[in-house]
Amino acid sequence: MDPNNFQRVGAISNAHAGREFGDWARQFFLTQGIVLRRQFAVSIGVGTLKRPRKFDLGSDSPAILIECKSHTWTVGGNNPSAKITVWNEAMHLFHIAPENFRKILFVLKSTRSDLTLAEHYLKNQEHLIPAGVEFWEFDPATQLAGRLR
Repeated sequence: MDPNNFQRVGAISNAHAGREFGDWARQFFLTQGIVLRRQFAVSIGVGTLKRPRKFDLGSDSPAILIECKSHTWTVGGNNPSAKITVWNEAMHLFHIAPENFRKILFVLKSTRSDLTLAEHYLKNQEHLIPAGVEFWEFDPATQLAGRLR
């Protein structure tokens, strides 16, 4: 195996895995009565300057923004610092997004030693999570999601 190949095992491509996960998220929220659009754009920014930013999923009614992350623990068992950085970026985007939107980080359930990646993030990065941001964890085996925060 090429040590520089960061392709998800069993996936056609990382982009394909991400799109598939976004579809699972849309389907899950549809079962909750929430219709979401892909690549939902809102204006975000620090201060008065704003620029459009596309979130993975979203809606004006109800006002909701969702970022989907299908990250898993690293194969070698190391701390997934690059993945954590991507989640931190999502927290920043939620922080500068319009306040009237419900904000959700929808993540793949990935467990190592009885700890999921989302639980690990919540334990170690809580100081970077804006108030009101929800964390939902999706289990592809059951096609169910649960709210962690």
